[in-house]
Amino acid sequence: MFGLGRRRKAESEASAQPVDHQDTTTTITQHEGQTLGKTNWKNLIPVVACGAGLFSDGYINNVIGSVVTILDREYEDVWRNSNAKKYVGDIAFAGTVVGMLLFGYLSDKWSRTNSLLVSTIILIIFAALAAASYYKGDTVGMFNILTAWRFFVGVGIGGEYPAGSVGCAENTGELKSGQRNMWFILFTNSMIDWGFVIGAFVPYVVSAACDNKHLSTIWRTSLGIGVVFPLVLFVLRLFVSEPEEFQKNSMKHARTPYRLVLKFYGFRLFIVSLIWFIYDFSAYSFGIYSPKIVANIYPAGSPLTTIFGWNTVINLFYIPGTMLGAPVSDLLGPRYALALGVFLQAIVGFIMAACYSSLAQPSRVAAFAVVYGIFQSLGELGPGNNIGLIAAKTCATGIRGQYYGLAAAVGKIGAFVGTWVFPYIEKAGGGDERLAAQYPFWVSSSLCVLSAALVLFCLPYIGQDTIQVEDARFRAFLEENGYDTRQLGLRKGEEVMPVEKRASPQ
Repeated sequence: MFGLGRRRKAESEASAQPVDHQDTTTTITQHEGQTLGKTNWKNLIPVVACGAGLFSDGYINNVIGSVVTILDREYEDVWRNSNAKKYVGDIAFAGTVVGMLLFGYLSDKWSRTNSLLVSTIILIIFAALAAASYYKGDTVGMFNILTAWRFFVGVGIGGEYPAGSVGCAENTGELKSGQRNMWFILFTNSMIDWGFVIGAFVPYVVSAACDNKHLSTIWRTSLGIGVVFPLVLFVLRLFVSEPEEFQKNSMKHARTPYRLVLKFYGFRLFIVSLIWFIYDFSAYSFGIYSPKIVANIYPAGSPLTTIFGWNTVINLFYIPGTMLGAPVSDLLGPRYALALGVFLQAIVGFIMAACYSSLAQPSRVAAFAVVYGIFQSLGELGPGNNIGLIAAKTCATGIRGQYYGLAAAVGKIGAFVGTWVFPYIEKAGGGDERLAAQYPFWVSSSLCVLSAALVLFCLPYIGQDTIQVEDARFRAFLEENGYDTRQLGLRKGEEVMPVEKRASPQ
């Protein structure tokens, strides 16, 4: 690949030295400020190119909520009685899990940049096919084809996480210390959130252009627009080179000691994965069902523009949470920023559940949208912004793609489970519509409290140079357990020279 963006010419010498892997906080503090970096557009371009593809995750997974609303109106009982109704909303999550695990391995053992390009191509092709879904003029067959294509769209999205976000995190090392977490967040989670907003806004615009008619045109156009962004990003990614950290510390041509990896990172990976599961369980479920929530407030048969318009307003509340919360992660650190966000979200969620009867009325839909939006916004300030950052920075480079991919896959399983469990949580209210709407907020808010406890008591301090520190800690641990760390970063065809030969002049 072509090399756009300056290589890191100077790395902290301390990061290459053995570090006591038991003393996480001390070693990270010692490294702070040693790799200052510089923030300019030349250094930002690799960060943007690697991370911004997550926009497609937000767009594609949110637009389907509006598409399902349209399909229900256009095809009525044919849609309602089809198997596709059960699967089309969440089948992309299954594909995403496959993509995360597959590309997590490929990004470590093959290439960060090439994995990104392949996942982008998959995303472009199958997003286009989903918009053009057709099966011999048969409506149910078309539903099934749409469902199948969305699975493969999910595979492409899944590749963005371990290859894109990991590359984004590694490239932030060239940026100015004290801003690295912010830039990572702005081009990863903020991109997802802007995808959510645009995924809600596009159906509104298309519905308005079609005067709430031509329903097939509305949903196909809404899906088809999802092709545009990855197509543009693909061109930019052609000029991005492998991150320097990957070149120095990868296990691309070395045996990965999975037993030692699990011994060193197993518990931490479990905690990160659990927090991600809890976050996605609530965030994606509420995101997908927000058009339904708004539709339930308004009378049956309300114009699509009304439902999609308020859905857009609700999704806009993601933006202040992620944008204003980005610098908070540098100011407080990712752990405390995450804990603060979920604690405040829990308070708002409990209030919303208690006051739902008063808020959920057509005359008070604006108040409902604001309170619900604040609930979502705080989720972005906390785990939305920081869980991916924590996953990318709490492990070593050689296994970062697989570590991140597995944690993200568990998160997406949470989203998948949430979309299935959400209706059952509603049904627990029996025939009482008020209880059916309250229960999801009770459950979600309780899980927020659990997340705050996990991140505060089970995860280490995370600083600006944690990536370099983790590489040093892991390298020291491997050496203590007899692993030859000279294999790390080798290029194809290179061999480890015996120590005595390396020491003797030729």
